[in-house]
Amino acid sequence: MRTAVYAGSFDPPTNGHLWMIERGLELFDRLIVAIGNNPSKSYTFTVEHRIKLLRESVPSCERLTIDHFDNRFLVDYAMTMDAHYILRGIRSPDDYEYERVMRHINSDMAPQITTTFLMPPRDIAELSSSMVKGLIGPEGWEEIVRRYVPIPVFEALSHDT
Repeated sequence: MRTAVYAGSFDPPTNGHLWMIERGLELFDRLIVAIGNNPSKSYTFTVEHRIKLLRESVPSCERLTIDHFDNRFLVDYAMTMDAHYILRGIRSPDDYEYERVMRHINSDMAPQITTTFLMPPRDIAELSSSMVKGLIGPEGWEEIVRRYVPIPVFEALSHDT
């Protein structure tokens, strides 16, 4: 069984994340969407709320697990989940450089794990959680943000402002 881990902060989940999850389910027998929680970072939503938003945003599927891990290396988490693949998205040259370096470091730590890169389509290629959070606030933000996030996430963002 080919199992992959797709990890991120998902703070908040975006349509770009959903695209990656859909593609991951097409490519792998099992996909684990793992929220990485770094204690030195501050987040808009708690881990529990991000898990809830992901579950509400993606169709239920036996082959999909939504989980989280705290303060550990992604490859260590992947090994505990018996995953042999890490799924990562590349949106820009900066992403590529960062992910290229991380792929090599991960390979040094766990050579049995393969990193797979996907490039999203043009209409969501620039989309990130940080960008979405940066759009919130000015008059009319709702119409713009609504295009970039699943409905449960938009509702959560609307209630938090």
